[in-house]
Amino acid sequence: MTAHPALSPRVPDPGLGGIIKLAVMAVGGQGGGVLASWIEDVARACGFACQATSVAGVAQRTGATIYYIEMCPDTGRPPVFSLLPAAGDVDILIAAEMMEAGRAILRGFVTPDRTVLITSTHRVLAVSEKSVPGDGIASTDEALAAAGIASRHLIAADFDRIAIDAGSVISASLFGALAGAGVLPFPRAAFEGAIRASGKGVEGSLRAFAAAFATAQAGAAPPDAPAAATAPTVAPQPTGPEPLIAGWRALTARIAAFPAPVQDMAHAGLRKVVAFQDLAYGADYLDRLAALLPQDRADKDHALTREAAKYIANAMAYDDVIRVADLKTQGARFRRITSEMGATDANLVQLTEFMHPRAQEIAGMLPARLGARVEASPKWMARLDRWFNKGRRLRSDTLPAFLMLQALGALRGYRRRTLRHRHETAHLDRWLATALDCLATDYDLAVEVIRCRRLIKGYSDTHARGQSKFDRVLAGIALVAGREDAADWARRLREAALKDEDGKALDGALATIRSFVESMPSESNTATRWR
Repeated sequence: MTAHPALSPRVPDPGLGGIIKLAVMAVGGQGGGVLASWIEDVARACGFACQATSVAGVAQRTGATIYYIEMCPDTGRPPVFSLLPAAGDVDILIAAEMMEAGRAILRGFVTPDRTVLITSTHRVLAVSEKSVPGDGIASTDEALAAAGIASRHLIAADFDRIAIDAGSVISASLFGALAGAGVLPFPRAAFEGAIRASGKGVEGSLRAFAAAFATAQAGAAPPDAPAAATAPTVAPQPTGPEPLIAGWRALTARIAAFPAPVQDMAHAGLRKVVAFQDLAYGADYLDRLAALLPQDRADKDHALTREAAKYIANAMAYDDVIRVADLKTQGARFRRITSEMGATDANLVQLTEFMHPRAQEIAGMLPARLGARVEASPKWMARLDRWFNKGRRLRSDTLPAFLMLQALGALRGYRRRTLRHRHETAHLDRWLATALDCLATDYDLAVEVIRCRRLIKGYSDTHARGQSKFDRVLAGIALVAGREDAADWARRLREAALKDEDGKALDGALATIRSFVESMPSESNTATRWR
């Protein structure tokens, strides 16, 4: 938790009749309405006139609901209250999430001469952050620094974690922080009375209230528990029949012969591809790495093979119908969902899977030769699309749906004969060949080409969009190949492709390259190669 120095009293504007103006910014599920109701109840119980209003936000986490409360001592004369907060005219701002505090600052609700800002430092990611193909998460540190500058007094802690540890929700801990801040002229007992009067989840709410109250009054984060001695990280050891364990040991023994900088990533990649398919597939993975090593350079710390160890594994463990079905039926997934929902043995958990397979996914499941003929037939692709490309909801907590997904996931032994596997293998081979073409003249560019595989991820439409961006980036790299700054431009193209889903930033980067490249035949040739 962070806090400013001791809070100095603020002289109320006599023209406002001692009105206190408080705003709460919260998103769905954070109990903003409950918090506003508690604040209103405690004000009225202490003899204040009070008015609470709210302006609803937009669904799907693109905006917070603003709860606005004005209060003043009840003098018997009806006060004139405002319905909405105004910039520069808020005494107390409570934000249920760090970026909501940032938005409040941008809207002018937080001012250094007036506003006490109480905010939780945890994050609830916005749609705009989740939809970025790369890392679109806004910086919490920047928002926290701005909060310290913009507010008269700042109380910031992970009030969500405080609430969870107390078995409650964040509205209770924020209420405790408000009481502990001492910015309202009401005793602690009045705050606790409002919680008790609500009659719901009282004990957990009071525990969260007390913990947040103490945190707010302390003015600093609670001391951390003594750090335990850090134990060395031990890779998980597989279990199973002895012949399979012996095969796994033989594969890991091959990694011991690799250069030290490559070994950790090679171990992680091997675990991924074997879990995806089988030991023979893991041997294929190591064969690909072993083929790269003689062409790599020790003076570059084997960066090419180290990066390839990561991205070849990702390319080999692609998301197809078989893998998606397998993941949806794994016990670890059900345990994670149950834990996140807070379910116990007394609860009945219903789990609905949303399935939307395209014709391409169905054709990709067919044997390679048959699938190729179907994929080449517009008539058959239209039929498959008509039959399968529709929203389906499967209750995987029911036996029929679970067994269907289990049967699909069990097809991994057949996977290497499918059309999808043929496509993925051919794409992998072309990508590695492109990187090796660059290796003789520009080592750094070859490494950047390897890293471009990061653009391809996900399933169905997401995979198709990523592959399209990958192709366009490779086409752009072909334009700058041979330049001294080719590796830098490759990195810029990749980062531009990760900025937005629609590829507008990538369009701009490619336009910049075309502006200083005299001719463009290499781009069209490369684009044709990667189609």
